[in-house]
Amino acid sequence: MSSVLPEHAPLHQFPVQNDCLHIGGMALTQLAQRIGTTPFYAYDRQQMTDRVVLLRQSLPPEIQLHYAMKANPMPAVVQHLASLVDGIDVASVGEMKVALDTPMPPASVSFAGPGKKEHELRCAIAAGVLLNVESSQELALIAQLGDSLGIRPQVAIRINPNFELKSSGMKMGGGATPFGVDAECMPGLLKQIDYMGLECIGFHIFSGSQNLNTAAIQEAHENTMQLAIRLAAYASFPIKLINIGGGFGIPYFPGERPLDLLAVGETLQRLIVRLKRHIPSTRIALELGRYFVGEAGVYVCRVLERKFSRGKTFLITDGGLHHNLAASGNFGQVIRKNYPVIIGNKVRGSEREVVSVVGPLCTPLDILADQLPMAKASVGDLVVILQSGAYGLTASPQAFLNHPLPIEVLV
Repeated sequence: MSSVLPEHAPLHQFPVQNDCLHIGGMALTQLAQRIGTTPFYAYDRQQMTDRVVLLRQSLPPEIQLHYAMKANPMPAVVQHLASLVDGIDVASVGEMKVALDTPMPPASVSFAGPGKKEHELRCAIAAGVLLNVESSQELALIAQLGDSLGIRPQVAIRINPNFELKSSGMKMGGGATPFGVDAECMPGLLKQIDYMGLECIGFHIFSGSQNLNTAAIQEAHENTMQLAIRLAAYASFPIKLINIGGGFGIPYFPGERPLDLLAVGETLQRLIVRLKRHIPSTRIALELGRYFVGEAGVYVCRVLERKFSRGKTFLITDGGLHHNLAASGNFGQVIRKNYPVIIGNKVRGSEREVVSVVGPLCTPLDILADQLPMAKASVGDLVVILQSGAYGLTASPQAFLNHPLPIEVLV
């Protein structure tokens, strides 16, 4: 049996010139000087644009693209994507306010998530955004608030399906869950809506995320369309929108390979033809976050010290898990695996070594790379964690040990 470990998938989104990574058309060393300090996150706007173009080319033209901004809520990123996609999906009033600062029409902004507070629902109803309803209790409260405000709220019912997205990095439905209304309860709920003073326009069916298994995504899409057709028969109002969620993954770890987007598109085309026979007036939305921004971002920190301890070399940096929790392995990983990590100003390097990259925090969990081969680094060199455009800064414990926040830039 071979002892050779699998390597990371080749990542070609950022060019390398003179052995230095370039982001947004600028050498990393120059970008670091422009920013003036490390650590920082940098997001490449052209990479995001190219990803939207790729999706438009690979998927049926009927598919609307929505950006799930929880993946990266940086206002400049949201502003950029708002000009490229068909809708923005938010999960808090804070995110909603960022979305409403963009040119995206309020009716194309949707608000999902369990446990929405009364004042959040009031804000959303007054703003005219679409509310993805998570329970019968929430539906009743929305009707009551809409009546008190003199506004007819626009809603879609989030459904907890009776299936899951297999091979999913994070399951969002299929079993007992706080998300959505159980599919078997939907017929009764749909009968109530006529008497509640609401404009219900459709369904939101989200079964999982971070999936690289093409066959699993195809199967989930098949099941989602069948469920939507079956439940639409119970609705006395036209189903104008079916949000089929997302789930498209990106490769992070050794052995992972990109999703076969063309195959997914071919299956969706076949399913849409069938769906339109039953629900001709509906439009289909695909809600993606990570897939738009994950590969377009990097996290950059600087080597402060080289330390040798009992046969192992450590690079101690000014960045850590307080800025990039996912790269440390503490954001859903059962067994820690390395993100793709390089020395950004010495991508290949004339010398190579196996090192561990650690941050400045007083915890053994603060590991950014564990025994990973890379170019031999010196104090002052720039460590780059790729695939960091999604679930980075805002998904990390920024206040832990009270270190300064990193800067975020869109280039």
